[in-house]
Amino acid sequence: MNPRLGISLKVLATLCATLMLACVKGLQGSIPTGEVIFFRSFFALIPLLIWLKIQGDVIESIKTKNLFGHLIRGFSGTGGMYFNYLALVYISLADATAISYAAPLFTVIMAALLLKETVRFTRWLAVVVGFSGIIIMLSASLTADGSLFSSTGAQSGAALGAAFGIIAAICTATSNIQIRFLNGVEKPGAIVFYFSLMTTFIGLASWVFGWKMPSTLQLVLLIGCGLFGGLAQILVTLSLRYSDASLLAPFDYTTLVWSMIIGYLFLHNLPASTTLMGAAIVALAGIFAVWSDKRQRRAAILRASS
Repeated sequence: MNPRLGISLKVLATLCATLMLACVKGLQGSIPTGEVIFFRSFFALIPLLIWLKIQGDVIESIKTKNLFGHLIRGFSGTGGMYFNYLALVYISLADATAISYAAPLFTVIMAALLLKETVRFTRWLAVVVGFSGIIIMLSASLTADGSLFSSTGAQSGAALGAAFGIIAAICTATSNIQIRFLNGVEKPGAIVFYFSLMTTFIGLASWVFGWKMPSTLQLVLLIGCGLFGGLAQILVTLSLRYSDASLLAPFDYTTLVWSMIIGYLFLHNLPASTTLMGAAIVALAGIFAVWSDKRQRRAAILRASS
């Protein structure tokens, strides 16, 4: 174990993931979402296959015993990708990133309902507090009557983007639950490979609805989206080799820092104060849940050894 290396790899992974979304944001909705998904997934396969080759036998790494499980993960993950990209058309990179923090909260609820996991009180408390942060983030998009939709153009667009972001978070949570299930029977390389392969074909199928010939800049952004996405997946996998998942989990929230920096330098926008306040509450709730779980596991080990 090398915690410092693991944390460094995790932070680099969050940077790559943010750069991937920045490439999508840079397209400004001018390329059909299905086409974006195709480029994101197809070019993500390049660094992935290179990495698997370096690791050893590629065929052995992608052997699967549960193709149906990969299909569920693929469809839910594609849904998360699709609605997240739609959200970026209407709201800033930082706002979309902050709203995506709802995904772990939905994951806890689904784990309790679908996987019958025992969820401690502290984690339920973190979920409640986290959702209060999500409501604060959405408050800028809420109308006076409490509705997420408004007749005014700017507010209606922001509300639509926020709604797409929440749907993306639910889809991502579903995908996370399926990954938890697959981790018990499948190799990490297979999980990532079949997801990228499936989303590539789903994106390609959208060609029948009409694609657009990208300009040179748009093509660079599309390719960059895929390469950064593939690198992010590899770096996350590598980080887990050197550090515990509980230690790395809080560093997921560095995506907001990266999105603010990139948004300010390249996209010329900053998140609203309500976004920052809500994101801080969600991040603190998540970090508290991780810290509490780790503390309780240590206490259980001490009781068992005494």
